[in-house]
Amino acid sequence: MSLIEVKAPSVGESITEVVIGEWVKSPGDWVEEDDTIVVVESDKVNMEVPAPASGVLVEALKSEGDTVPVGELIARIDPNAKPAERSEPAEAAGDATTTSPAGAGSGDTRVMPAAQRLLAEKGLSADQVSATGPGGRLLKEDVLAHQGSKASAKPATPVATPAVVRVAGSREQEVVKMSPLRKTIARRLVEAQQTAAILSTFNEVDMSAVMALRKQYQEQFVKRHGRKLGFMSFFVRAVVEALKEYPAVNARIEGDSIVYHHYYDIGVAIGGGKGLVVPVIRNAEALSLSEIEGTISDFGARAKANKIKLEELQGGSFSITNGGVYGSLLSTPIINPPQSGILGMHGIQERPIAVNGEVVIRPMMYIALSYDHRIIDGREAVSFLKRVKELVEDPTRVLLEA
Repeated sequence: MSLIEVKAPSVGESITEVVIGEWVKSPGDWVEEDDTIVVVESDKVNMEVPAPASGVLVEALKSEGDTVPVGELIARIDPNAKPAERSEPAEAAGDATTTSPAGAGSGDTRVMPAAQRLLAEKGLSADQVSATGPGGRLLKEDVLAHQGSKASAKPATPVATPAVVRVAGSREQEVVKMSPLRKTIARRLVEAQQTAAILSTFNEVDMSAVMALRKQYQEQFVKRHGRKLGFMSFFVRAVVEALKEYPAVNARIEGDSIVYHHYYDIGVAIGGGKGLVVPVIRNAEALSLSEIEGTISDFGARAKANKIKLEELQGGSFSITNGGVYGSLLSTPIINPPQSGILGMHGIQERPIAVNGEVVIRPMMYIALSYDHRIIDGREAVSFLKRVKELVEDPTRVLLEA
């Protein structure tokens, strides 16, 4: 049987190229069918490339960071090789010239791709880390173990290798190629500004009732569901109820038509390992607070590990972003095309407000609605945001859908 070709996979209809991420397997390694060989990155999502058959990975034709067209050959597997052959000759000879996407270390140390990238992140060289892998290989685990025992290690530097340009003597500039995700974020933000008539309206929410409810039932909620009750689930439910009353906020423009969604797919902006992503909670109107919290928690964990699936980022009829987790007091979020509205949550601060003619201190949050004025009138936008405020300030309405 001839060598089996592994090609760059398609990760979406509109995506024509991908970036080679981490090589999980190296030339000479034995791979089982469906084992992950390499991770490829696109402007929307990362994807693991599985082995189409069992055998020895004999060639890795691209290096980490290379941009390749979808369908291009990136590796070859020899299905006739035996597991015992997988890299013993190279290990016995201390071969440091074996084809590999990453460079080798000094002497007989072979640096595995994941370890090579981690060394760059941590500002270390292969000589500083003890290799424990087969045949003297330096593994990712070796670098992590070294970091754990060396509190004085240098701080992390960007994964991408910068081109340093010296300016005016000792001053420096770093020029780093934009990642696919960052390029897409930039393109979509400009697109939103150029194609929509974006306005923002603001209000503030007294968070006292929600905070009291969380404090009263948090322990029971954790025991029953295994997760904490956060603020986002209340806002998701409040948004769904408000969208039912103001359907234009849940609609989009398509050519010279308006598409009204009779479902509520709510995108939630999450800071991922490589940038901001907006996975979508499908049919949020049918989910309980616990189910919403569980979905958001799962998204958060997988976003940090770059495990969000492409289909989870597609669609969505409305979005919510919470700048408060980063300390934002007030902002004007940009809508996520082709959606027509986005709710911005912000930090909670105790402030003096007037209640029944008296000044009291309450935990207050500013909220913002950015909307496409082509489809949403100011009256609808203001009324929508006011309804969200009312629902959050009286969370029993959210629970009873009243």
